[in-house]
Amino acid sequence: MSFRYKFYLKYIRKNIYTYLSLIIFLDFNQERKQIMLKKLESLERVIGNTPMIKLEHEKINLYAKLEYYNLMNSVKVRAAYHILKSAINRGEVNENSTIIESSSGNFAVALATLCRYIGLKFIPVIDPNINDSYENFLRATSYQVANVDERDETGGYLLTRLNKVKELLNTIPNAYWTNQYNNADNFEAHYQGIGGEISNDFKQLDYAFIGVSTGGTIAGVSTRLKEKFPNIKIIAVDSQGSIIFGDKPRKRYIPGIGASMIPGMVKKALIDDVMIVPEVHTVAGCYELFNKHAIFAGGSSGTSYYAIQKYFENRDVQNTPNVVFLCPDNGQAYTSTIYNVEWVEWLNTQKSVEDQLVSL
Repeated sequence: MSFRYKFYLKYIRKNIYTYLSLIIFLDFNQERKQIMLKKLESLERVIGNTPMIKLEHEKINLYAKLEYYNLMNSVKVRAAYHILKSAINRGEVNENSTIIESSSGNFAVALATLCRYIGLKFIPVIDPNINDSYENFLRATSYQVANVDERDETGGYLLTRLNKVKELLNTIPNAYWTNQYNNADNFEAHYQGIGGEISNDFKQLDYAFIGVSTGGTIAGVSTRLKEKFPNIKIIAVDSQGSIIFGDKPRKRYIPGIGASMIPGMVKKALIDDVMIVPEVHTVAGCYELFNKHAIFAGGSSGTSYYAIQKYFENRDVQNTPNVVFLCPDNGQAYTSTIYNVEWVEWLNTQKSVEDQLVSL
C-alpha cells in the first residue's frame, strides 16, 4: 500500500466522523425546531378570526373589530406569534435563545405566554406606566424582568427602554430582539391577519380608524385594505403627547397608543388623515363605548372611538359610509386607571387647562 493511498484512507476515516457528527447535529437541531414549531402552531386556533360587530350610530355604519377575543385578550398576540414563528423558521431563534423586547403592555404579555409555552426564555423591558396586573403576570411567567424608571428627553420611557434592550443584547448570549417597531414580520402579521379578515367582511369600506403605537397594525392593515378598497380613507389615531405625527412631546399615562419616537413601521403605512386625541378624551371614549354599546375596552379603543365621533361631528356624509375601527384589548388591564374614578380625577389635574375635564 503506497504512502499516498494510506494518507487518503486516513483522511477519509478522520473526516467521515466529522461529517457524520455534523449530520446528526443538524438532524437534531431540525427535530428540535419542528417540535417548537408544531407546539407554537397548535395555538393558531385561538389567534385571529375575531368578531366584527355593528354599533348604533346616527350618521354612519359603524363597525368594531373586537381583537380582545384573541389569545391573551389582545391584538398583539398576532404579531408576537408571527414574529416568533418566522424567526424559528429562519433559524434565528432556537431552543437556547433568549427573547428580549421593550414593552410594558400587551406585546410583552403575548410574548411571555408564547415563550413560556414553547420553552423559550423571555425578558421584557418595562417602565412605571405598566399596570400592576401585567407586571405581576410578567414577573410570574418571564425568565426575568428588566425595568427602567428614567424618562427620556421626550417625557416618555420608550427611548430609555430601547437603550436597556441594546444593553441586554450585548451581554446575553444568543439573545434575539423581536423589535416590534421595525420588524417586517409585524407588518406581515397584520397584512395577512386583520387586513385579510376585514377585507373579507366587507364588499365596500369607506373609512378605517386605527390607533398607532409600533405602527405594525396600521402599516399592514392599511396596505391590505387599500388593495381591495382603493378609495378607502385610512385615519391614523394617536395620543396627545406622542411624537409619531409631530405633536409636541409631553407626559403620557395611558399605555398602548402613541410613542416617543417615529417607528419605522409607520413609514410603510398608507395614511390619509391623522387624529390626535388628548388622554382625557380617551377616557371619555372608553366610558361611552361601555355605556352605549356594552364594550369594555382598553385605552386605544376609546381613543379611536372618540376620534370617530369628532371626525364625523360636523362633517357632511353621503350614502351612509361604512366605518371600521379596532378594539385592540379589553378593559381588564385598565381597572386601576381608566375605569377608576379617583385615577381619572388625578389625570385631569395632570393635564393642561386646554384639555376639557372628563364628565363620567
